[in-house]
Parts: sequence; structure tokens; C-alpha cells
Amino acid sequence: MTKYILLSSLTPDGQKTLKNKPERIKEVNKEIEKYGVTLLEQYAVLGPYDFVNIVEAPNNEAVFKMSVELGSRGTIKILSMPSMTVDELIESLK
Repeated sequence: MTKYILLSSLTPDGQKTLKNKPERIKEVNKEIEKYGVTLLEQYAVLGPYDFVNIVEAPNNEAVFKMSVELGSRGTIKILSMPSMTVDELIESLK
């Protein structure tokens, strides 16, 4: 399983949803599991992004499907980045 860093920004509709129903965050976290994606860590942040999520997924296709599904709702934009640990990087360069 590969770990992915997801940087997400709420749209104005997403901000409205968050204000009116903050627990929606946890509901979406459970929904992503149907795409084979597991949430490992989640942070609300200030700056150009609203959330930083660390997830695990079997492949890029699972993350694509999840991102398209969530993005099609019009409440969030997601930047997805596959990642590896520094030790994995070092090993792969040998």
C-alpha cells in the first residue's frame, strides 16, 4: 500500500457545509473507505489549503476515483501526491 498526501481546499459550498454541519468531515472520512482508501492522519490547517490528509491506498486508480467522486460534489478541491519515506527513497536509489 502506498501513502498519499492530500492537500484539500474547500469551495464556498464546502465552507457553508462545514459551518452548518462540522461533523460532515467524519462522514466523508468513512465514505472514502469504499474506494479502498484509508485515512491515517488528518489536520485542519491555515494557509492556501484547509486540510492535510495522509491516506493509504492500493494504487493511484483508487485515489483518482476518490478524488473525482469528492471533487464532483462541488465542495472540495484535492491535490494528491504519492509519497515514500526517506528510507524508502534512499533504498530505491541504491
